[in-house]
Amino acid sequence: MLGRQPATWLLTAVLSGHCALSAAEAMPNHDPELRLALLNAVTTAESFPDRFDAEVWLMDMQSRLESMKWIKLRDKAEQLEFLRLVHLEASRANISAEMVLAVIQVESAFDRFAVSRVGARGYMQIMPFWKNEIGRDGDNLMHMATNLRYGCTILRHYLDKEKGNWTRALARYNGSLGRTVYPEKVMAAWEKYWFVNH
Repeated sequence: MLGRQPATWLLTAVLSGHCALSAAEAMPNHDPELRLALLNAVTTAESFPDRFDAEVWLMDMQSRLESMKWIKLRDKAEQLEFLRLVHLEASRANISAEMVLAVIQVESAFDRFAVSRVGARGYMQIMPFWKNEIGRDGDNLMHMATNLRYGCTILRHYLDKEKGNWTRALARYNGSLGRTVYPEKVMAAWEKYWFVNH
């Protein structure tokens, strides 16, 4: 979780000699597959496969967002656009849109303009070096669709790398592989707010 770490977490991290990092704070040169996945992702797009199902999902998720009085995303039209893009990018990356919502909740508390202490940006807390790494310096990581595309692509990559193990994939996303605090926070948010029994 970036930009909103509890004081106890920060103290624990400092005392242990290292801090967990965000989604893509690992050195980019160490993961050329992720670089390629991001490059491919920013040049492709998909849409909802079934309009009726998408509308049902959007209304359900919007009512859940509305129940969270503490989030900054309050405009209903913006909520729907945000949810549409989450569904779009999660579908494109073949990951659970509900899990993406849980990641966003933990990473940025749905603050589109969140910036972490190390410079990670937006809903999914993407590090700016990724833009340079894939040759897209002009991408705006505060732009809703761009941020979600980067984040979902990174999450999918780590899920593949960990052979479907969400705990390890989420820990990689957060830069805390080997620890379970971050994955447990995401899973708790998913279970409490976003779980859908398909």
